[in-house]
Amino acid sequence: MTQFTSERLAFNLGRGSVPSQREIDAALAADARPTFATSLYAEPREWGYRGLVAFTAVLLLRPQDTIHALEPLHLAEFFALVGIGPMVLHRMTQGKAMFRMTPETVGLMLFGAVILGTIPFSIWPGGCVEVAIEYWKVVVVFVLMVNTLTAPRRLEQLTWLIIVCCGYVAGRAVFDYARGINLVEDDRVTAAVGGIFGNPNDLALVMVTFMPAALMVALMPRHSILRRATAAGVAMMMLAAIVFTKSRGGALGLGAMLVAMIFLGRRIRRGFAVMAIGAVLAAAPFMPASFWHRMATIGNEQADAEEYTGSYSSRRILLEEGMRVFWQYPLTGVGAGQFKNYNPPERRERWREAHNAIVQVAADIGVFGVCAFVFVIIRGFVAAAATRRMLEKPRKPRAPDPLRLVLTETDRQTLYAYTAATTAGIVGWFTCAMFASVAYSWTFYYLLALIVSSRELTRARLSAARVIVRGERASVPSRGFSPQSATGAA
Repeated sequence: MTQFTSERLAFNLGRGSVPSQREIDAALAADARPTFATSLYAEPREWGYRGLVAFTAVLLLRPQDTIHALEPLHLAEFFALVGIGPMVLHRMTQGKAMFRMTPETVGLMLFGAVILGTIPFSIWPGGCVEVAIEYWKVVVVFVLMVNTLTAPRRLEQLTWLIIVCCGYVAGRAVFDYARGINLVEDDRVTAAVGGIFGNPNDLALVMVTFMPAALMVALMPRHSILRRATAAGVAMMMLAAIVFTKSRGGALGLGAMLVAMIFLGRRIRRGFAVMAIGAVLAAAPFMPASFWHRMATIGNEQADAEEYTGSYSSRRILLEEGMRVFWQYPLTGVGAGQFKNYNPPERRERWREAHNAIVQVAADIGVFGVCAFVFVIIRGFVAAAATRRMLEKPRKPRAPDPLRLVLTETDRQTLYAYTAATTAGIVGWFTCAMFASVAYSWTFYYLLALIVSSRELTRARLSAARVIVRGERASVPSRGFSPQSATGAA
């Protein structure tokens, strides 16, 4: 069996997403066993992917917060096992590694190893163990996503699920704000569910991160009018939720995300920049005066202290204290998740988070943790840029374009649009994360998994296309990571 065919190709079989079955068969002629390109029954059960879909729904909707009888069932953990178990079993029975390795997976594991390694030096080892357990759940689901999102159809379906779930949470937040419930200081709305939506700033961060995906669906003509209208409605609910949280970090993230969307969206649809700017200008008058009044205190510490809770001053002090803790414990920090519990006599803002993801990691687990965390963030930006480059058509009219042999124009445009959306999403997330303690939260890692899955999927298709063009087996790429391994399925 060749290196190229050691991972079965997960080409879509429905809706004409592979333009020529003959060409794909020719590329895999040396492989006598059925593949996802040649057999409808190569994967008779998709439990790995189905488990991921169910887990995602539970993670975002959190039904246990509404129906308390579900809480003892631990639905999230159950569905994660439903997904990861069959995925690992399938790969092992095919003689493959337990999961596909990527640079991002390595970075996440190193970050997790630092969390574990600093536990003996923490101020509260028991609390660190809880954080470590939750983080390694994130790593497991990341691996599940990268190993099951092996076709454009799956990527599109999971993204749509995330959009719908976020729309539901945003809609409830808007409805709650109108009724005057679930409000915290200065009438800021918070989500009706917990988890990654735990406070107004976290709610705004999630909406900023996934709003670009809703906007892209609304703008893509390939979708039905109903789906596009639903996506547009969800985007409006997300925007309203961000406004009603009155999160200054969320507002800055929203601005950065919209700038990225305008820059990237112009390559997807003509006039996108004009439409985006027009939509923002049209929505501005409907934003409450209290929102603009609070935003006006960005950068004005005195006004914030006089009119609001003085959070500007508190955040500045927390950043200083976080950096002071880092300089005191540069190698080990005070333990994952323990900065808020570290209260020496000289500390001024007690029992508070750092409100900056990088400072949070620095104070918690030291310099090695910061290096791993920053590496993973950078890899997210790099992976998104690499995917966009691979999906772009050659600028020269007669230049070879092998990717057209294994991706329809529709799938190619969809992948590019979603990659542009996740790029804008990571820009928005990073901006918000500079004002929030979200280093261990699910939001970034879900976004990263979508970015990496898109890249690996595109690489795998491009490798197959080159085999077709050259009439020979693909060679193993450099850097020690095989793009062909991106095509394994669960």
